[in-house]
Amino acid sequence: MRPIFTVVDSQSLVSTPQPYPVPTDELLLHGAGLCCIRQDRVLFEQLDVRVHAGELVQIAGKNGAGKSSLLRILAALVAPDDGVLYYGQHPLTSVSSDYAANLCYIGHQSGIHEQLTALENLSFWRSASGIAQADDFALLARLGLAGLEDIPCRMLSAGQQRRVSLARLWFTRRQLWILDEPFTALDQTAISMLQQHFAKHLQQGGAIVLTTHQSLSMAFARQTTLELAYRW
Repeated sequence: MRPIFTVVDSQSLVSTPQPYPVPTDELLLHGAGLCCIRQDRVLFEQLDVRVHAGELVQIAGKNGAGKSSLLRILAALVAPDDGVLYYGQHPLTSVSSDYAANLCYIGHQSGIHEQLTALENLSFWRSASGIAQADDFALLARLGLAGLEDIPCRMLSAGQQRRVSLARLWFTRRQLWILDEPFTALDQTAISMLQQHFAKHLQQGGAIVLTTHQSLSMAFARQTTLELAYRW
């Protein structure tokens, strides 16, 4: 199975959708009775999270409420202090390779190599999973990075670095996207373009779990908000 952080499929910006492992509207990911404790503080407990194919789930709450911690648990990067994760109808621990092969996680950090150029970062993500190179000049131009393809990412602005990081969403075929603050440092044009891409992914049967302090300007066909209360 492919590693969790690689991106797959597509030799161009336009790809023919292939069926995802879990059909639209069916339960894709279920967190039952989840508990997270950080530095002796219970962030949440007995939390139930359900993500269906074709659904966007927004995790909301104040800073320190445990949003990023929840995303890391759902991405199977850390284990919950209590509770069980299910992928489809199976405990995630029994199908962890299948889950990793169907997940794209982008954390709060950009996840790019700042000494590499935008093109080199995209080339690395493709090569890491054995995928042939594609027209990443066209992809980066579409994302507003024309003319910046060969500049080391350390010289790019925070918003430009974020665009490089999110570029993998345009050629991944992972059904479940878990995104921690994807709109950080982006301008309104980029946010609008990203949300339109979200809608396309959902229409094809994909699923998205995200956190954001900004309001979603688009209405998605199936959208759920899970509010985490800040606990002392």
